[in-house]
Amino acid sequence: MRIIPAIDIKNGKCVRLLKGDFDKVTEYSSDPTEVGRRFSSLVVNDLHIVDLDGARTGRQENCELVTEMAAQSGLMIQLGGGIRSHDDVAAWLNSGVHRCVIGSIAINEPETVKAWIQEFGADAIVLALDIKLNEIAEPMLTTNGWTEDSGVSLWTRIDDYKAAGLQHVLCTDVAHDGAMTGPNFTLYAEILSRYPDLNLQASGGVRNITDLEDLRSLGVSGAITGRALLDGEITAAEIASFQQNE
Repeated sequence: MRIIPAIDIKNGKCVRLLKGDFDKVTEYSSDPTEVGRRFSSLVVNDLHIVDLDGARTGRQENCELVTEMAAQSGLMIQLGGGIRSHDDVAAWLNSGVHRCVIGSIAINEPETVKAWIQEFGADAIVLALDIKLNEIAEPMLTTNGWTEDSGVSLWTRIDDYKAAGLQHVLCTDVAHDGAMTGPNFTLYAEILSRYPDLNLQASGGVRNITDLEDLRSLGVSGAITGRALLDGEITAAEIASFQQNE
C-alpha cells in the first residue's frame, strides 16, 4: 500500500479543514512548497495536492504554486480541486502532474469524464468520490467542495464507471476528514468487497501508523494522510518501517 502525503492549499497556504468545513481551517504553513520538500524526504513516491480554492469555485486558483510544488518535490503528483474541463486535464498532465483527481464533474457529467478516461488513459484519472452517510447509512456523493448533496449513491457511480475502464478511486468519508477519529474502515471494506480489483485510495481520519496498517490489511491500494503527518503523529521512521514491511 502506498502512503500518500497530502497538502491542501487555501489562499496560497498549507491548511487543513475539519470535516470539509471551509470555516474551520487550521493553517500549517504559509509555504506549501517547503512542506512538499519536507514530504519528499519521506520514504514515499507520491504527493496528493488539493486546491481548495479551486474545489470551491471551479476555477484553477493556484496554478503557479502547484506547478512549482510539482517541480520541486520530485514526487509523483496527484492533483485535485477545480479540474473541470478537458483543457484543465491536458494542461496539468503536460505540466508535471501524473494524475488528475476529478470530483464534482465526475458525479454530474459522467459521460464527459468517461471520455477523458478513454483519451488520457485510466491511469491518469482518479475519481474523487466523497461521501456522507444518509439516514440509512448509504454512502451518498457530495459535490462542490463537499458542500452539496448530489443525490447519487457511491455504488451507482462506481458501477457506471467500471464499465468504462475505471481504475482509480479516491474515497473520503467527509465526517472523518481532518477529525483524527480514524478512517471509515467499514466503508472501505465494503467498497473492496464489491470491487476487489479497484485501486482504492482511502482518505480521511488517519490518526497514526496503526490506522495505515489496518487499511493495508483490508487491501487498500493507497492511503492519503495530511494532518497526522503535519502534527507529527506519524513519523518518518514509522513510514520507513512500514515501507520495509510491504
